[in-house]
Amino acid sequence: MRFLQFLIMFWVGLYAQWALAFLPIQHWQTANGAQVYFVENHDLPILDLSIEFPAGSSTDTAETSGRAGLVQRLMSMGAGGLSEDRIAETLADVGARLGGTFDLDRAGLSLRTLSHQQERVRALDVLAQIVQRPEFLEKILERERARIIAALKESDTKPEVIADRTLMKLLYGKHPYGLRESGEPDALAALRRQDLVDFYRAYYTAGNAVIAMIGDIKRDEAARIAEMLTRNLPTGKTYKTLPPVENPVPIIQKIAHPATQSHIQIAYPGLSRKDPDYFPLLVGNYILGGGGFVSRLMNEIRETRGLAYSVYSTFAPYQEKGPFEIGLQTKKEQAEQALQLTQKTLRDFVEQGPTEEELQAARQNIVGGFPLRIDSNQKILGYLGVIGFYDLPLTYLEDYVKAVEKVTVAQIRDAFKRRIDPTGMVTVVVGAAD
Repeated sequence: MRFLQFLIMFWVGLYAQWALAFLPIQHWQTANGAQVYFVENHDLPILDLSIEFPAGSSTDTAETSGRAGLVQRLMSMGAGGLSEDRIAETLADVGARLGGTFDLDRAGLSLRTLSHQQERVRALDVLAQIVQRPEFLEKILERERARIIAALKESDTKPEVIADRTLMKLLYGKHPYGLRESGEPDALAALRRQDLVDFYRAYYTAGNAVIAMIGDIKRDEAARIAEMLTRNLPTGKTYKTLPPVENPVPIIQKIAHPATQSHIQIAYPGLSRKDPDYFPLLVGNYILGGGGFVSRLMNEIRETRGLAYSVYSTFAPYQEKGPFEIGLQTKKEQAEQALQLTQKTLRDFVEQGPTEEELQAARQNIVGGFPLRIDSNQKILGYLGVIGFYDLPLTYLEDYVKAVEKVTVAQIRDAFKRRIDPTGMVTVVVGAAD
């Protein structure tokens, strides 16, 4: 059995290295300071591209909550003299698809287009107008703001939304990561068009831009595209410095709700993107609750006790410490038992760490599944964006596999003991038993 596991690990690792050998990442800077990350791939006549800025929800304040998201949303709804209908029609005519990115740190746009010059030029021209000449029309602002506020009010009745929103407030307090990504209704209602224009001009600059591209074009074509997308952006670099994340005040908050099940979420400050404990915590979490049916939490909560259909743990890395979170749903009458068992499972893992057998299986699964993380241009594009935005090494994808293979039981135990305090967690139970 051990020989078979070794053989599987060997061939999986060999395949991952083979796949990575075909992903040489080229990196350069445009004339006005935008960072470009490019992979040439002629397997399909497709170009995938994204352009991102440090303009996520953490750039807002309590008074402007929702501004960053509204800016990103409205950019593609009228730009450079093109109406939102004309933008949609032009992209549809050439078979292109527009997408977007928005989270605590980042905001941006993505495009998938045919690489043939005629279709590609038309699609990229539309994207260039959106990125460099958004109009933020008053009538569109009013319409979208009303839609967002209505959606927020509706979602605020759902137990999972209540739990997540409460958890982030308890975890981060007044830190910008505690702001709601979509914004708060009162703050959104107070925003004016000029607020959006000022924000766009401050954060959507060439010096802030990170462009990722992969597809059926040459390096010189990629360079021309990058210049075209950014030449009319304001120059310079604006970046909001985030304060460090403080450890929260431990609390268990129970919220009444008519839902048939209790929604339980537990959290603690976790990982930053360049965290020195990144890989020990990543691999350890796979064993604890990130590995699905092979995780400890799933075994204890679902398989052994039948207290929940699903339970998970996850790290969400950002510029500063993103949340380490455990979540599950259970019958109201079982909520207290499920919570106590979850807490005990976490305490035991932090205190004792994984076994060597658990680690060996986790490494095998993570490394074995890694080729699936880079098996499409769009998945690779996502990695390119992360590498560029967080200034990670160009060898990050190759280093990932090697780092996972080197993680030891002692490293996992040490990292969890230093970084995760089971007695310091914040906990939310929505739909607690009466």
